Amino acid sequence: MSNTSSKVRQTALTAVLAAVVLLMAFTPLGYLRVGPVSITFLVIPVVIGGMTLGPVRGGFLGAVFGATSFAQCFMGDPFGAALMALSPLATAAACFIPRVLIGVVAGLLFPALLKVSRSHALAFIVPAVAGTLTNTVLFVGMVVGFFQGSYFGGSPFWTIFAGFFTVNVALELAVGVVVSAALSAVLDRFVLKAPRYQIAE
Repeated sequence: MSNTSSKVRQTALTAVLAAVVLLMAFTPLGYLRVGPVSITFLVIPVVIGGMTLGPVRGGFLGAVFGATSFAQCFMGDPFGAALMALSPLATAAACFIPRVLIGVVAGLLFPALLKVSRSHALAFIVPAVAGTLTNTVLFVGMVVGFFQGSYFGGSPFWTIFAGFFTVNVALELAVGVVVSAALSAVLDRFVLKAPRYQIAE
């Protein structure tokens, strides 16, 4: 595949994944709401973008995710609205930084694992796990750091946090890792037609 053709495919896939992020963000496909907490599945197209397109484009997709996450604070998300009322700047940081790093982490780990691992499956699964955990752990960690002394609707922060962390990690990992790894493998081989598989063979 020529360099020009490869860049065209990468740009087209970036646009498609960005559109998927936007579609999921503003429809019921992207969020599962459990009480005041929103569990997001938007990590999936960002992880896919990081693995198939690299850390720069993956980071861009993460920024799109972050922008939609920040927008949700103004569109009826009770948890996001509560954070915004306490500190708009801290809320923006928690929305953008973990999401950008999803694509960066997945994009850096994937080619590195292809070089050292004999298992293609492992090369897809580990970045999917790392990208998903990057989002959940960093977002939760930043919320803890910024808002741990706060109250939400009369409930102590740690009451909300306990339910958020346990439910979030389990569901986002279970769904995100399986879907991200499987779709990334398909896109990398059949859409981008990447020759990287030769590295580990």
